[in-house]
Amino acid sequence: MIEILLEAERALSFGLLGQAERLYRQAADADPRNSIAVVGLGRVALERGDEATALQLAERALGIDPDNDAARRMVDRLREVARHRVGDPAAQPAAEPVMGPEAVVPEPTPVVAPEPEPRRPGFLRRLFRRR
Repeated sequence: MIEILLEAERALSFGLLGQAERLYRQAADADPRNSIAVVGLGRVALERGDEATALQLAERALGIDPDNDAARRMVDRLREVARHRVGDPAAQPAAEPVMGPEAVVPEPTPVVAPEPEPRRPGFLRRLFRRR
């Protein structure tokens, strides 16, 4: 079983999502109480951008093994992301202000370049200066 999980991890690290999913599923089907394989399936779902499935799988893995740190971190992170997307108005992008014909648009502030420092002869210039 460990060989399958290692091979799945290697496939996932190379971005071979189909192969990784097949191997993690093979491990999970052989041992439905294997929380590592279930977390692996969650990681594949996350790589595919399916956060809802990833959260379900991570929660399932925690139900199998409450001490699985990878599952705990994934659940915490995905819940935090979901909370910011849905419940926190500060996390939402601000709406663009509506500009009517009477809106006063301030003049842009001119950018002033700093005065250049006076050049001092460098070491090489002094070294090769004609006498």
